[in-house]
Amino acid sequence: MVERNLVNVLLLGGGFMLIFTSFQTLGNIEQTIIDSIKKDLPSFTGDGYTSLAIIYAALSLSNWVTPSVLSAIGPRLAMVIGAITYCLFMASFFVPHVALLYGCSVVLGAGAALIWTGQGMYLSQCSSGDTISRNSGIFWAMLQMSMFFGNLLVFFTFQGKTHIDETTRSIVFAVLIAVGIVGLVFLTCLRRPSTTGDAPVELSHSVEPRQAFLNAIRLFQTPRMILLSITFVYTGLSLSFFSGVYGSSIGFTNAIGTSAKQYVGLNGVFIGVGEVLGGVAFGLLGTRTTTRWGRDPIVIAGGVLHMAAYFLIYLNLPNAAPFGNTDALSYIQPPSALVAMGCSFLLGLGDACFNTQCYSMLGGVFKSQPAEAFSIFKFTQSVAAAASFVYSSYCGLHVQLLILVVLGIVGTITFCVVEFAVKRERPTLERDYEK
Repeated sequence: MVERNLVNVLLLGGGFMLIFTSFQTLGNIEQTIIDSIKKDLPSFTGDGYTSLAIIYAALSLSNWVTPSVLSAIGPRLAMVIGAITYCLFMASFFVPHVALLYGCSVVLGAGAALIWTGQGMYLSQCSSGDTISRNSGIFWAMLQMSMFFGNLLVFFTFQGKTHIDETTRSIVFAVLIAVGIVGLVFLTCLRRPSTTGDAPVELSHSVEPRQAFLNAIRLFQTPRMILLSITFVYTGLSLSFFSGVYGSSIGFTNAIGTSAKQYVGLNGVFIGVGEVLGGVAFGLLGTRTTTRWGRDPIVIAGGVLHMAAYFLIYLNLPNAAPFGNTDALSYIQPPSALVAMGCSFLLGLGDACFNTQCYSMLGGVFKSQPAEAFSIFKFTQSVAAAASFVYSSYCGLHVQLLILVVLGIVGTITFCVVEFAVKRERPTLERDYEK
């Protein structure tokens, strides 16, 4: 039944919401937390940006073998294994040690490749051409609700603190791990997608692992995927910026006041509001807007929202903000917490515009090769995110914003070029689908 597939999508979204309530919250505060750990344990020399860079580098490399793994074990088991690695990574913070932090970062990167490629493949299997936009929007809205709960926990537990003590850190870690485990249970409840109903769902044919790898290489070399990869690179850069760099930059800007660390959590909440609003809007209206106008107006809107956010961040936060506590000022004096939270909302809403349409494009246009298409998406996105976390340790805020502006404009253009080509082919595709 088609209804069964909708239940699967809701279970999938619920599982990811809980798992990423844990991980996205931890990623948002990781540099801030590690800065406090170093003050308590001078022998600890770990770095949050380096940990995140390792995660995304391992994720990008692992994406080339995940189609082969998924062809052997299927998307549901792959997602369960991936979820376990997230829980292990979070547990490692109870024992601050550089080798453990970076080792678990590598393991998480490999697990993230499994969970995300499995998610893309499974969502595609649970969707038809008529429901892919709706299901993508529902999943994205549920996923981004993760930005609320964990960051509200951070907002209240960090209240009035300029140093995050060990007791506070332990409470946050324990809650986040418990929530991640519940999300893991959700993923174990996923059922095989239904192939009956008004619109048949294509299940991937059994493919030899070696053939799955070669298929991914060939797909990556197609002109359409090369163009989309530029868009994917931009989503990776923006992801690393708002999930790791921007929140830390707010917390390190002393001129915001004694509540600067508290605003790190509130920043995540406002990003989540934008993400969920975008996901709900495109989930409810996705099929109608995609059929009538295509995906490009939504992506263009996302690009405009991000450009506005980057300009306001440039005016509001000092160039040295990503590196640590600073008394420096920018053009808005003193820096405005209200403007900072407004930018968080714009970053989240713009990100929802890009990602829901990327999911819709991959799940609809590349439906015959979902594992390969989503692995390429996560590969390019992760390479960009890893590179961003590397240069974030050396480049000031203004240089980072310039990179985002340039890639944002180019990525929006390349997505629209592909979408225009898809629009021209749509009548032919619809006739073939009816047959």
